[in-house]
Amino acid sequence: MATASRSDAAFVADESFVPTSHKGMIYPFGGAEPGPGDVMTIAPGIRWVRLVVPGALKHVNCWLIDDGDGVALVDTGMNLPDARAGWKAVFRGPLMDTRVTRVIGTHFHPDHVGLAGWMCTHHGASLFMTRGEWLTLRSVLLDARDALPDEMAAFWRAAGWTDEQIGHAAERGWSGFRRIVTPLPLDYRRLVDGGTLVLGGNPWRVVVGSGHSPEHACLLDEAAGILIAGDQVLPRISPNVSLGVTEPEADPLGEWFASIAKLRQLPHGLLVLPGHGDPFTGLHNRLDAMDREHRERLDELEIFLAEPRRAVDCFGRLFRRAIGPDILGMATGEALAHLRRLEVEGRVMKEVRDGVWWYRAI
Repeated sequence: MATASRSDAAFVADESFVPTSHKGMIYPFGGAEPGPGDVMTIAPGIRWVRLVVPGALKHVNCWLIDDGDGVALVDTGMNLPDARAGWKAVFRGPLMDTRVTRVIGTHFHPDHVGLAGWMCTHHGASLFMTRGEWLTLRSVLLDARDALPDEMAAFWRAAGWTDEQIGHAAERGWSGFRRIVTPLPLDYRRLVDGGTLVLGGNPWRVVVGSGHSPEHACLLDEAAGILIAGDQVLPRISPNVSLGVTEPEADPLGEWFASIAKLRQLPHGLLVLPGHGDPFTGLHNRLDAMDREHRERLDELEIFLAEPRRAVDCFGRLFRRAIGPDILGMATGEALAHLRRLEVEGRVMKEVRDGVWWYRAI
């Protein structure tokens, strides 16, 4: 069984695993992962479930922490048949007769809390989230409607979308989020930055980050040297950091940089349990790489903006893949987040022409 050093908060896996390394990070389980309907013990009292999600991410990680006479569940997967089937197999198999004592959502995205209501109802468990994530989740669900809002169409047009692209998105309607999230309980238990959540007699400190989502909760067991990071730190990809229609003058990338600096104060040797990808150690190396990647993109983008450009014109400078209709919205949000950061830093200026935003380096 995996063990953890209590003296230096550095995780060490036992010899049954063959660790691998990549770009300054170590994967102590060497690519081992739980299969469908199975769980994998990764530390005393902590088990790992991996569920299928559609799209490029392919999976989401959920974590089960022993908690008295049951388990606390961190993140749930999306409300889709494959995820539901995965949980049913887990609770009919390795976790038969095990109850969920509480459901903890790291952030409001549906691949992480899509089945939170279902789990809470079935097990009589309470939902734990930060207030920012809870309120955002509730507002998005309440705002779901059949027709695309005029404000959203105007936002996309400002970013440079064509009428054809807007029409294609409008055909999908504005209720997709609601279909992949089960109805929520009316109450929740608030997680607060710096607060403590006791699970199975062990204290977990709440560490809140921002940028990817408004008030993302990570959970830190300092004694065991384990950080449940959700999407705030991923091992091989950088989480999407987007500017959205609800707060068009926000600075999510600035918040992201501040969160990276905050997380860098944690011990380097923690075992990081991410929302996607494999558990790893080497936290500071990963944080430095994410910070460097975004700052290099900003520098390249500033040079590119010697001539006025729209957000959609910047895709080639920001992304290493073609942007199709399936990811156009995310790519647009991320491009706008970078342009907004340059604007906040005083490196570019924005001009509005016929409802379209044009950015030019100062």
